[in-house]
Amino acid sequence: MIVHLDGDFETVDYTGDRSVLIYDNVENEDYPIHWHNAIEIIMPLINPFDAICDGVEYKLDERDILVIPAGTLHTLRAQPGRRLIMLFDNLSIADNPSLSELRSLLTSPIHIRHADDKEFADQLGSLLTEIYTLYSSWKDMAEVYIYLKLLTLLVRIKEYSFGGSENDDAYADKFSSVLKYIEQNYMYNITLDELSDMAGYSKYHFSRMFKKYCHTSFVSYLNRRKIKAAELLLVNDNLSVTEAAMQVGFSSLTTFNRVFRDIKGCTPTEFRKLYRIVNSADE
Repeated sequence: MIVHLDGDFETVDYTGDRSVLIYDNVENEDYPIHWHNAIEIIMPLINPFDAICDGVEYKLDERDILVIPAGTLHTLRAQPGRRLIMLFDNLSIADNPSLSELRSLLTSPIHIRHADDKEFADQLGSLLTEIYTLYSSWKDMAEVYIYLKLLTLLVRIKEYSFGGSENDDAYADKFSSVLKYIEQNYMYNITLDELSDMAGYSKYHFSRMFKKYCHTSFVSYLNRRKIKAAELLLVNDNLSVTEAAMQVGFSSLTTFNRVFRDIKGCTPTEFRKLYRIVNSADE
């Protein structure tokens, strides 16, 4: 299934002008550790399926759903069975400022367990089935409809993470403001104290609610946002690695290199080389 692998980096082999790739996968083989610039969604149809993302093991039962954010190091184990594996180009979300609230979902893997809430998991499973049907029949506007359904799926997961109570709505409004503030100021020295004061909670309560709302810690979220911005800067050969690090808010090149490697599995310099190789191959 992996066609182009350079080190840990996979170049997703989309067909034609599409930016979606879907497998009705029955292969019983290991897929080595890798990362790519696509959002990956896995739903086992027959037999369980295991994935390891950033060192964490996810055991998926039939009809469970795993959303793997772009840039996540992961490996898939050889397992008999059948599962849908979907890859969506992340640029449509990453480059759209109006979707900043959805990006908070895509900082760490999301495991939707069918056993925890059958009705909700079935709703998401129906969306994935509709996406697969659109992909298989591929007519005019198919990709537009596919991305609309992908956004619908992410929005429903976002809403579900906080339920529907009045108190949850208040949390959602406050965290929406917090995430917008991070989006505008991630390159500066934002602190947990600053954000908890902004939200009106104690630092402990804010940390707990941030992890519930964003599915990751504040430090991890902020670092991933900085690294995502650094990726866009590193493709510019006129900008040094040090300049890219400073522009996204790292005062130490050593720290930047360490955080970049932890998140991407390679150094900033290696990432820049991979980008050149991929671009030259596409020309």
